[in-house]
Amino acid sequence: MTEKKTLVNSWNEWDPLKHVIVGRADGTMVTAPEPAIARDWPKHGFPLGTYGPLPKEMEAKANEQLDNFAKLLESRGIRVDRPTPMDFSQKVQTPDWHQDSMFGCMPPRDVLLTVGNEILEATMSQRSRWHEYLCYRPLLEQYFKEDPKFRWEAAPKPRLAESTYKDDYWNMWKKKSKEEKDQAIYNRDWVLTEKEPCFDAADIARAGKDLFVYHSSVTNRAGFDWLRRHFPDHRLHSIWFYETNPIHIDATFVLLRPGLALSNPVRKPLAPKMIEFFEKNGWEIVECAEPALDDYPPLSFCSKWLSMNTLMLDPKTVCVDAQEKKQMEQFDKLGFEVIPVPFIDVSAFGGGLHCATADVYRAGDCEEYFPKQVEGF
Repeated sequence: MTEKKTLVNSWNEWDPLKHVIVGRADGTMVTAPEPAIARDWPKHGFPLGTYGPLPKEMEAKANEQLDNFAKLLESRGIRVDRPTPMDFSQKVQTPDWHQDSMFGCMPPRDVLLTVGNEILEATMSQRSRWHEYLCYRPLLEQYFKEDPKFRWEAAPKPRLAESTYKDDYWNMWKKKSKEEKDQAIYNRDWVLTEKEPCFDAADIARAGKDLFVYHSSVTNRAGFDWLRRHFPDHRLHSIWFYETNPIHIDATFVLLRPGLALSNPVRKPLAPKMIEFFEKNGWEIVECAEPALDDYPPLSFCSKWLSMNTLMLDPKTVCVDAQEKKQMEQFDKLGFEVIPVPFIDVSAFGGGLHCATADVYRAGDCEEYFPKQVEGF
């Protein structure tokens, strides 16, 4: 039996999933120092300034869970593609900078944004991840050959020179008082300057004609403005939350199905009129359940709130990390079929179930889910 040709189409986070990319853990690095991030894990062998590959035993466990997840999706009739890992330990450079390591290719959601028949390669905002798009090029080349309507787009690659980042940001952050940090959060004073557009794809949540863009430490105002111009037929909304180092929307605010969103109970929305906008359109926002973990897992830069990092297979079916019992119970009460997926060993490689996937095809059209707009949002 000949495999069906690729069709690229996905407008939201919940239409029936038919084709998806699932990442791989192979060769993932604790990244070398760079202006965008600071990794400091002395308890686990990586004090500030050091870097290297994640332990092979961790990699094997993560890949086993990723492979099992891929098989689960395939058992439900979903086509699964996988990226091509690179040597992430290699040094990389541009005319503006040298970087002593790359990162990995476990979280395709960070790099690839699917809107309708378009897949957009994000700029990425960390030097270690500047070349990560190359892991997905074999797949995008294949889709381009098989789907004549597929629009393959790439945002302008940022230079990520010194002027893209605020000087000595992380050391200065450590010296700030609680009051100064609070003010910085309200001012959206993150590590990126506005020198050039920067965004990660995982900072965008899709709901038909409306796109919600998280202003975070990897997505700046210029990035939002570029996305707004790139998608002129959509309404883009800039949202942000009370969080000391915000990165990626899918552990803070998750669109589950038409009329229902999941919100982080400690990261309160700071975007003016955001709650009014959702309520005016009849959406209910519920706070997610208590996570199973108390803190970050070992060698993971992803917080315990990966508990809400879930994958919708259709408006009634959700995949949840199997350790998140309370979250599964909450989804059950909300009327979802819950599929538990063992996934805790993947966290250190860049995220949860939503992070580990990138939509290629969901069966559905571009719908209007927010007919009532709110001025100023």
